[in-house]
Amino acid sequence: MTERNFSPTDMFRAYAKKYQPVYTFKAKNKSDFEDWKSKALPEVLDTLGDFPPAAPLNPEMTVEWEHDGLIKQRWMIDVAESISAVLLINRPADLDMSKKTPAILCCHGHGPFGKEPVMGNDSSPELKKDIEKSNYNYGHQMAKAGYVTYAIDWIGFSDRIDKSKKLDGNHWCNRYYLNATMLGMTVLSINVAHGKAVTDFVSSLDYVDENRLGVMGLSGGGTMALWMSLSDKRFSATEIICYSHLWEQFGFTDYNYCGMQVAPKLFKLVNLPELQGLLAPRPLLIDIGINDSCFNIEGAMPCYERLKEIYNAADGSDNLELDLSASGHAWGGNKSIDFFKKYLKDN
Repeated sequence: MTERNFSPTDMFRAYAKKYQPVYTFKAKNKSDFEDWKSKALPEVLDTLGDFPPAAPLNPEMTVEWEHDGLIKQRWMIDVAESISAVLLINRPADLDMSKKTPAILCCHGHGPFGKEPVMGNDSSPELKKDIEKSNYNYGHQMAKAGYVTYAIDWIGFSDRIDKSKKLDGNHWCNRYYLNATMLGMTVLSINVAHGKAVTDFVSSLDYVDENRLGVMGLSGGGTMALWMSLSDKRFSATEIICYSHLWEQFGFTDYNYCGMQVAPKLFKLVNLPELQGLLAPRPLLIDIGINDSCFNIEGAMPCYERLKEIYNAADGSDNLELDLSASGHAWGGNKSIDFFKKYLKDN
């Protein structure tokens, strides 16, 4: 009898295993790289779909306080038509407000608390545990190092989840993805638009240097850091934490992704190393945890090695750095301060 398969999961895995994206990187020199990028990047960005309608920001600061040597602010801001966000801004308490200081957008990943632990909210045992588990308060630590840091919740997290009809896990990411694609958008395009809106506002502050902006994020935040940089050239330096792997593995075997991380036809065009490589030759720091249980080392390092090939072809190898640590799914934090200091320095 003919052997047959009735499993849709096995069907998708079989497709992915033998699939080669259209823009799989094969260039060997800078000219080839530039030709590859000029063709691939517009198509990749087009997968985001439409962006939500813009709206006046109407920023309103609701509270300012001091915490651990930092001045922290909480703002309400309209990030697009029909939707607002809470924006947190951290800065050193002794910051010279007469000078322009570089700012870093700190993107949160998955978890129940959104931006709060990233920006240093340790006001409960649960928040403290979340921070300790992943060295998660990089928005706090980078402000302690002298930067202005800022963050919002992506849709489906913390202040921006529909709690009256709460779903478990990442289901809100997937629910919103379905809603968005019905309207010609994606969760990515919506979140990118919101990230751009708060960056517009933060860049307008008297003490922020709009020409020295960085972005960083862990896991789902690494996804957002990557897409924010691809979509907005104002970001001069990018740190992607624990978001390196190969789509055919983490997307179709591990199912370690959700609706906030994908766009229609994305894997048809590029694999994750190529998606990261479209940033070349711009400065990029990749964090990989040897003991990461989400993006395991067996997939993360092949991703990074292919990324290195792209940066080498782009004559950008000096702008690519790796923080390989013994951590799990967490911010290594060993090179971040020096990396951003190098690329966000005052020219």
